Amino acid sequence: MTNPPGDGEDIAALARGGRTNFFGFLLRLAARLPFLFIAGRLYGPELLGRFAYAVIVIEFAAQLATLGLKRGLAQQLSTTDQPHSCIVMDAILAGLIASGVATIILMFFPKAMFPTGEMYGAEWLLPLVIFAIAGTDIALAALAYRRNIRATVTARAIVEPWTISIGAGLLYFVSSRDGLIFAYVCSVTGALIAALIPLYKSYGLPRGWKPNPAQLLLVARKNVPLAAADAIEWGSRRLDIAILGLFVAPYFVGVYYVAQQVASLPQKLKTSFDPILAPVITQRLAEGDHKAVAKQVRQVGFWVIAAQAGVALALALPGEAVMGLVGREFVGGTGALAFLLAAEVIAATAAVSEAALVYVARHRNLMISLLMIVTQAVLTIAVITAMRSLGWPQTWQAAGAALSLCLALGLSSILKSRLLGRLLEAPVQGWRWPLIWAAAGAIVVGAFFTWLPPSLEWVELALGVPAILVTFGAIVWKRGFTHEDRVLFRMKKGEEPELPTPLGVTPPGAEPPMR
Repeated sequence: MTNPPGDGEDIAALARGGRTNFFGFLLRLAARLPFLFIAGRLYGPELLGRFAYAVIVIEFAAQLATLGLKRGLAQQLSTTDQPHSCIVMDAILAGLIASGVATIILMFFPKAMFPTGEMYGAEWLLPLVIFAIAGTDIALAALAYRRNIRATVTARAIVEPWTISIGAGLLYFVSSRDGLIFAYVCSVTGALIAALIPLYKSYGLPRGWKPNPAQLLLVARKNVPLAAADAIEWGSRRLDIAILGLFVAPYFVGVYYVAQQVASLPQKLKTSFDPILAPVITQRLAEGDHKAVAKQVRQVGFWVIAAQAGVALALALPGEAVMGLVGREFVGGTGALAFLLAAEVIAATAAVSEAALVYVARHRNLMISLLMIVTQAVLTIAVITAMRSLGWPQTWQAAGAALSLCLALGLSSILKSRLLGRLLEAPVQGWRWPLIWAAAGAIVVGAFFTWLPPSLEWVELALGVPAILVTFGAIVWKRGFTHEDRVLFRMKKGEEPELPTPLGVTPPGAEPPMR
């Protein structure tokens, strides 16, 4: 049996996108750690907690303002007969209108960003960055449809993180109180410029385009399930901070924020696949080729789980050294860091499954997402309340919030992967058992470095983290990758990749197993 027409090209595109985005992840990692070091050392946990809360509200509003177009735009471009430049312009205008509504609301209710009620200087203008965040997301989604992943890497992995890292350091001497916020504004503005330039080069100006209010309303209504799913996925990574801020002091919110920022690095490995995965899936769905979609989800799921597990182990095993790099007062967040990193690995299956579910069962996907975030909220409040009644320290309460997120995401992964597999009538689970052996080897190597005395903590970071990654990667490559997986990463011209047969499925031409 041969691959469907174009299937090999799709997987090759996913592999190329994966390689490009992994490079982008390394760049993002190199920029994010200096930011956390500067923010932790110069501004301290309390100001960092204040900044974190304001940014959570701003970015949540921006998620809603994109109207689900980060993923919905690919489907619109795949099924329309109108000029693509006009569709993109409609999408940008819709996003700008929604951003305007969100901006006005937050300007009139600034306590949503700063619940203490204290406002300084031009902070009430902070909601204006919603325009830049939403515009960047929509522009990058349009570029991804044309397989331009380089723009996403440039904007999200180079311009944005390095601008906020450098800005946080320089602007501290301008305002030791508001330097973080000013740096954040500079970073999102820079990312917008980095997205608009390639967008113009790729699509040009829309010829004969006129604003169509009816079309904009249709776009907004059609994408409500997508927008809600995006907002819930994003919110699940911020709800813990929002709830935690109601129970613990801002100091501990700042500590938790640093742990969350470190743990969010593996998540970028999955989200960086979204730009290339969305157009590939929508094109195959338009052809009715569900088996090809299952292959794509299964393959990307394995890559993401393997990559996230390796990075999670490399950051969790020397967790005290990683948190101590930001500042010794942040070491108390090590327990939360471990649970947050585990949550990202557990969430990989749900996240990749959702990349297809938003097109084949968007309402059922939304229901599962709602169930997940309600479960997370109930568990988080219950766990923190129980710990408070027992008199446990606030650092343990923060770890309890991370554990609740871990459990809720596990529920989501099970439900979403089973639903998608049933709809596509093909396996979609990317898990492979050799990942256990790879994790065991990485833990052994990591344990050796964690036994070093505190005076050699720099060795734990400089040598231990790479050693854990190399050990995990080598075992996965040797035991977990098939010949076909390796071909995807060194494809030659004219080769057409075949994906490994999933567990429980009889290979083509083979006899079924005896019962």
